[in-house]
Amino acid sequence: MSSSRRHHLKSLILSIAATWIEEETAENIAAKAAYMSEHCVKPDLSGDQAALMEICKKIHHLLDKIDEERYDSESKVTKCDKEIEDLKMKVVELAGVKKPALKKVRMSADAMLQALLGGKHKVTMDLRSSLKQVKKEVKEEPAEAAGDWRKNIEDKADRKKMFETA
Repeated sequence: MSSSRRHHLKSLILSIAATWIEEETAENIAAKAAYMSEHCVKPDLSGDQAALMEICKKIHHLLDKIDEERYDSESKVTKCDKEIEDLKMKVVELAGVKKPALKKVRMSADAMLQALLGGKHKVTMDLRSSLKQVKKEVKEEPAEAAGDWRKNIEDKADRKKMFETA
């Protein structure tokens, strides 16, 4: 499609849309006038002062009712908006935050700490250097225990007899 043809069609569509908008605004004005004539009857201002005062009181009473209804509807709307925001937050929490894929980095623990803390701090992860060295104690068995094995068996047999007689 050529650009001149496209431009012509676009201008036609815009002109049609403009006429529709004008018609819609005219319909809205007519509907508003019909509603106002139906629901808002002009008050009869003929009469004495007491009758006019009574009409004013009725109008004020109606205004109070309308204000109460407006306040109630506003509070309902704000409550619903707050619920919608809470539900949106719950949806976001349930969906969770997508974490980016982590890349493998070959770095020693010392290099990581130095990168995090800066070049000033020298921290080493060699934990073994700070530990105490404990020497193992070697148990020395008495030389007598390595002696005659028959004697040990006889002692154990005496103990067995003690339990059997009891």
